[in-house]
Amino acid sequence: MQSAPLRSFGQILANWAGVLPFLAFAGLFLILPALHIFIGAFLDAEGRVTLQNFARLFEPYLFRAFWLSIQLSVISALLGAAVGFAMTWAVIHGNLPRGLRAPLMTFSGVAANFAGVPLAFAFIATVGRLGLVTVLLRDWFGVNLYATGFNLISFWGLVLVYLYFQVSLMVLIIAPALDGLKKEWREAAATLGATPGQYWRMVALPVLFPALLGAFALLFANSFGAIATAQALTGSSQTLITIQLFAQIRGDVLQDPRVGYAIAMGMVLITAFANTIYIVLRQRSERWMK
Repeated sequence: MQSAPLRSFGQILANWAGVLPFLAFAGLFLILPALHIFIGAFLDAEGRVTLQNFARLFEPYLFRAFWLSIQLSVISALLGAAVGFAMTWAVIHGNLPRGLRAPLMTFSGVAANFAGVPLAFAFIATVGRLGLVTVLLRDWFGVNLYATGFNLISFWGLVLVYLYFQVSLMVLIIAPALDGLKKEWREAAATLGATPGQYWRMVALPVLFPALLGAFALLFANSFGAIATAQALTGSSQTLITIQLFAQIRGDVLQDPRVGYAIAMGMVLITAFANTIYIVLRQRSERWMK
C-alpha cells in the first residue's frame, strides 16, 4: 500500500502532466527566443556589451518605420473598434434578428485569424487593379476605382486590409462586455425619464469604457506585430518596422542582426505595454460587470 506522501507526489505529477506540452512549447518558442533577442540586443559583433544597437533605432529610416507602424496600428485599431462595436451592438442590443448573432460570431472567429499571404491575395483578387470588384465596377457601372485615387498597395489600402481582422477581433472582444449590460439598467433609466442617448452617455458608455479602451489596446498590439500581410501586399513600398526587422535579420543590404534584435526589443516593449493596458482594463471591466 502506497504511503500518503507517495500518493500526493503522484497526484501532483498527474496534475502537471497535462500542461507539460504547453510549458515545453512556451519555453522553446517564446521564452528562449525572447532571451536570445534580449541578450543579442546588448552585444556587438564581437560579443561586447553595448548600447549602440539601440542608438541606431533613432536613425531616420528606422524612426520613420516605427512611426509609420504606430500610425497604421492606431488608425486601424480606432476604425476597427468603432465598426466592430457598432456591428456587435446591432446584433446584441439592436432590433436586428437574433439569429444573426451566431453567424456573426462564427465568421468573426474565423476572420480574426485569417491573415498573412492568404488575406493579401484575397484582397488583391477582389479589389486589386484586375480584381473582381474592380473589374465589375469598371465594366458594369463605368466606375474606375483606381482613377479615384484608391490604391490597394498604399497606406490606406493597408488600413483597409487590416480592418478585415481588426473588426472581427473587436466583435469577439466586446461581445461579452455588451452582454454584461443588464436590461434592468436601461429600464431603470427609462423609468427615471432618461432618453436612450442619456442612458448611453451616463450609464452604458462609462461602464463599457474600460472594455473599449482595453479592446483598442489589444487591437493596436495585434496590428503592430503583423508582418506577413503587409509584406505580401506591399513588399517594400511601405516601410513598416516589421518589414525592417525582417530585412535586418533575414538579410539584404541592410542586414545587421544586432540592430534587428534591438528593433525586436523595441517592438516587444510597445506590444507588452499595450497588452498590459488591455489586461488591467479587462479585469476592471469584469469587476464592474459582476
